[in-house]
Amino acid sequence: MSMNELNSTARDLMSVRQMIEELQAEAEALTDKLKAAMVEQGTEIIQGDGWKATWKNVSSNRFDSKSFKADHADLYGQYSRLTTTTRFVLSV
Repeated sequence: MSMNELNSTARDLMSVRQMIEELQAEAEALTDKLKAAMVEQGTEIIQGDGWKATWKNVSSNRFDSKSFKADHADLYGQYSRLTTTTRFVLSV
């Protein structure tokens, strides 16, 4: 791929990422409108023609590896493993 093609591809990617950010912000604003309606109606479920939205508390238990490491460093070291991943970063 030529440098001109690479430049064009990088610019296209940055443009698409910007569009995604804008759409995510719009989606969040619309979500907030639905949540506000649910609060106003005092309900966890709201529905309309072909859609249903729920907004309720969900509880879960998660392992606190930071605290475990602080309290049991020897066990943490014994059961932790190093992983390697690749990361793609495009910056201006």
